[in-house]
Amino acid sequence: MPMNAVQLRSRQLVAWAIAGVFVFGFVNAAVGMWTGTILAVWLVGTQRPARGFLWLAAMNLLLDLPGNLRAFPRGNLHEAVGFLAGTVFALVLSILPFTFHRLVSPRLPGFLSTLPLPFASVALRMVIMLLMPSRFGMEISADRFLIAWFAAAIVWMWNRECGLARITAVTGIAAALVLASHLAGSAPVGGKGSLQIFGWICVGVTMALVAWAFRRGKMLTGWAGRPEIALLQSPYSGNSVHAEKETGREILKSSSGERFPIRNGIPEFLKPEDVTGSNLKYNHLYETTGGFYDDTQRAGCALTAMDRDAYVMSYLGLLEVKAGDRVLETSVGTGLNFKYLPRDIQRFGLDLSPEMLVNCRGNFNRWGMGGDLFLGNAETLPFADNSFDVVFHVGGINFFNDRAKAIREMIRVAKPGSLLLVADETEKHVKNAYEKIPYTSHFFKGRKEPVTAPADLIPAELCEISLKSIFNDRFYALTFRKPALS
Repeated sequence: MPMNAVQLRSRQLVAWAIAGVFVFGFVNAAVGMWTGTILAVWLVGTQRPARGFLWLAAMNLLLDLPGNLRAFPRGNLHEAVGFLAGTVFALVLSILPFTFHRLVSPRLPGFLSTLPLPFASVALRMVIMLLMPSRFGMEISADRFLIAWFAAAIVWMWNRECGLARITAVTGIAAALVLASHLAGSAPVGGKGSLQIFGWICVGVTMALVAWAFRRGKMLTGWAGRPEIALLQSPYSGNSVHAEKETGREILKSSSGERFPIRNGIPEFLKPEDVTGSNLKYNHLYETTGGFYDDTQRAGCALTAMDRDAYVMSYLGLLEVKAGDRVLETSVGTGLNFKYLPRDIQRFGLDLSPEMLVNCRGNFNRWGMGGDLFLGNAETLPFADNSFDVVFHVGGINFFNDRAKAIREMIRVAKPGSLLLVADETEKHVKNAYEKIPYTSHFFKGRKEPVTAPADLIPAELCEISLKSIFNDRFYALTFRKPALS
């Protein structure tokens, strides 16, 4: 249901207040201990593990640089080397629990997915204390555990778009527990007493979480025997495919011998050498920003009092989706559009970016949705003719290598009589937004041609062609119908 102006203004005020708290955390250590941990959990969670580790390391080095420069020993090489070694060790130690959380958390159900970070934060320090008790001054504290759990819980609730009341309740619980730990006199200790026992408990729980998470991670459904495999074909030859085992892994193989790997349940119908031109250029953008694309859009809507739900439905509301329909989105991105469609449909999504598909899979899991995802090019779809009741595309087609071919492919795989949708940003929005954002500007400036809606690329035999400008001319929505069989 669209929000009214009062609701949007209230949400905007709350958003600015929260943003102010996070900004204050950069200048106040007591607040930053909480907000910084939340930001670290969020940042690492938006990226692949190695990239998230490096990004967090770079940010920590930058923030700690003034203090490290002041403390750096000058004139003594031995002390300088020792200082650098200790700094690197402390940096790695501070980041490893976040990387561990990134690896394990997505494999755990529900609120249990908030536990890897707090338990790993204490367990890692316990292990360091055991292995090198005299070289590094480690400590275990209940506060460290509670702050880590609070950060993981906040990010978990943010990802699931929980209401402000639930977030406030968790904040109150965390604050009460920290206060109780101080009143009980549980100051940090060097591995002795009750906190040492707690440290060993954390080690045991961390190992149990790993065992459980990766046991669950092996329970992926294969493609062999699935009826949906009849919808697939080679995008290169058009031949049908079947599933078989090769060196212990499932692959898809066409009738002419073409092989397509399956990674994490996602068939890959894309060769790196086939990604060229504009597709390659903008795929780099999506690979970097895919993890936090939804978050920045959501935060931007809240800060500007924009109704995101109404915005999404302004174009999705044009579709004709019924229960049980087989629905395909080309350039599925993070899968956000499927969240707004009926639950009782069969979901299929294709994208050029592996990063986007990883995040789409995570979103499907968070939203309790099933769906099949494919790595491929929207200009050569790996699906048989007349396979889908609904086919649509939102975002991306403005900068495809061959927009006409992508539209013809959408028409080919849609069933006769289907209404199709193509939506993307207008030239006005690209110039006013993407060309002014520091990181994205170099992808969009210097374009040879302005953005235009591809209405002239719709084949003449299609009917009910309609072009609409939506949301103050920020987006266009182009719909057209594939003729029914006579």
